[in-house]
Amino acid sequence: MKLSELAGEPKLVEVSLDTEEIVAEYGEPLVFWTWDRQPMNVFVKLASVDENNLATVFDAVKDMILDEKGKHILVNKKTLPQKALMAVVNALVERLGK
Repeated sequence: MKLSELAGEPKLVEVSLDTEEIVAEYGEPLVFWTWDRQPMNVFVKLASVDENNLATVFDAVKDMILDEKGKHILVNKKTLPQKALMAVVNALVERLGK
């Protein structure tokens, strides 16, 4: 297969956080969207973060947390509760690792 055949425009994909812990905490799964492909600068940014420093990890993935229209969720002073934020970050890091 030619590499050019794999190239394409990013598409929004739904990510559902439906672990037992999340459902127990919020009463239902938490849903957000992200792009199915990320630009190279996202991978470079993630490769350079200190995984022991959660602030750098969060900074690397915050722009990947989108609503169903592809708009950033965490803008201005908006943030998420700690459990939800950690679940989102873990889901995104795991997704990028695949």
